[in-house]
Amino acid sequence: MSRDAVKFGRMSKKQRDSLYAEVQKHRLQQAQQLQRDHHPQNPEEVEPLSPHYGLTDLHEDLEVGYMEENSPGGGNGPASKGGSESGGVGGFYLDIQPSPDQSGLDINGIKPEPLCDYGSNQGFFPYCSFTNGETSPTVSMAELEHLGQNISKSHQETCQYLREELQSMTWQAFLQEEIETYQTKPEEVMWQLCAIKITEAIQYVVEFAKRIDGFMELCQNDQIVLLKAGSLEVVFIRMCRAFDSQNSTVYFDGKYAGTDVFKALGCDDLIRLVFEFGKSMSVIHLSEEEIALFSAYVLMSADRTWLQEKVKVEKLQQKIQLALQHVLQKNGREDVVLTKLICKVSTLRALVSRHTEKLTAFKATYPDIVQAHFPPLYRELFGSDFEQACISPLCSN
Repeated sequence: MSRDAVKFGRMSKKQRDSLYAEVQKHRLQQAQQLQRDHHPQNPEEVEPLSPHYGLTDLHEDLEVGYMEENSPGGGNGPASKGGSESGGVGGFYLDIQPSPDQSGLDINGIKPEPLCDYGSNQGFFPYCSFTNGETSPTVSMAELEHLGQNISKSHQETCQYLREELQSMTWQAFLQEEIETYQTKPEEVMWQLCAIKITEAIQYVVEFAKRIDGFMELCQNDQIVLLKAGSLEVVFIRMCRAFDSQNSTVYFDGKYAGTDVFKALGCDDLIRLVFEFGKSMSVIHLSEEEIALFSAYVLMSADRTWLQEKVKVEKLQQKIQLALQHVLQKNGREDVVLTKLICKVSTLRALVSRHTEKLTAFKATYPDIVQAHFPPLYRELFGSDFEQACISPLCSN
C-alpha cells in the first residue's frame, strides 16, 4: 500500500481520481457481498476497521472520504476498510503484521505540542462575544445552529456505544474471579488488549472528525496533525459516557471494570488519573450535544504545533467555540460548565503525555511486542521516537 501511496505523488489529479473511484467501486462490491453473506447493517453504523489500519490508510481514507462527500449522492455513510475480511480486532496476539512503510505519508514533521495554560475563560474562548443572544458579526445564529446540529449528528453516528445501551449494562460488573484473570495476565498481553481497545475507539473518532463541517476542507497535513494530537483526548472525553460514577467503573471489554482490572498494566498512577478524569467529567452531566461540541473543540485545537494552515484551523475552532457556548447558554449552564471545561483541556493534555510516558517505558522493555503485535495506527499515533523523547515535565512527578 505504501508503494501505491508513493506512486500517487507522481500521478495527475485526474489519474488519482480515477484510481480512487475504482478502489471505491471495489470496496462497494465487497460490502454488498458481505451484506448478502451475513446480515444487512444499519447504514448509519460505523464498521470497525481492520487491525492493519495505519496512518497511511487514514491519509487515503480522508482523501477518499472527501471525494465521496463531494460526489453526487455521496456522503451517506462512513468509508469502510473491510474490517470483516481480517476478522476484526477482538482477541489477544492477533496476526497483526508490522506497519507498512510510511514513505507515502510524511509524518516525521508532526511533533507533540506542549501543554498550554488554560487558566482563564479568555484562554479557552478567546473569540466568543455573545451579547443579548447575538454572536460576533462574522458568524450568524443560523450558522451556529447548523454547525451544532452537524457536530451533534456526527457524534451520534460515531459514538461507538449508545448511552442508553451503556446505562443498561452498568450492573454487569466483572466478578472477582474475572478480575483475578485480568490481574494474572502477562503485562504485554494486557497492554496489547488496551492498545486494541483504544485503537477501536480512535477509529470512531476519525469518522467523527471526517463528518464535521470544514474538517475535510483542511489540508491533509493538518487533518493528520489534528487527529494525531487530539484523537486520544477525544477518547477520554467520550469515556465519561461509559463511566459509572456511583461504582467508579468504566465499560471495558464487555463489562464495567474498576481500577483493579488494569493491575497487570503496571501503571497504577495513569489508571488512577484516567478514572479520576472520567469521574470528574461524568458528574458535570454533559448532554450528548455538549459532549459532541466539546469533543470537536478539543479535536480542532488551533494551537497544535506543525499546522500548515493555522488561521484556517483557528477559524473552524472559533465557530465550534461559539456553537458550544451558544448551546451552554441555551441550557442555562454557561457559567457553571465553562469553568469546569476550561480545567479539562489542560488535564487532557497531561493525561495524553502520561500515557506516552508509560508507553515509552513499556516499549523499552518489550520493543518486539510493540512492533509485531500492537495495532499499526496505535503505534504510529503514540509510539514515534520523537514523541517518546519529549514527555511533558508536568507528567514526571
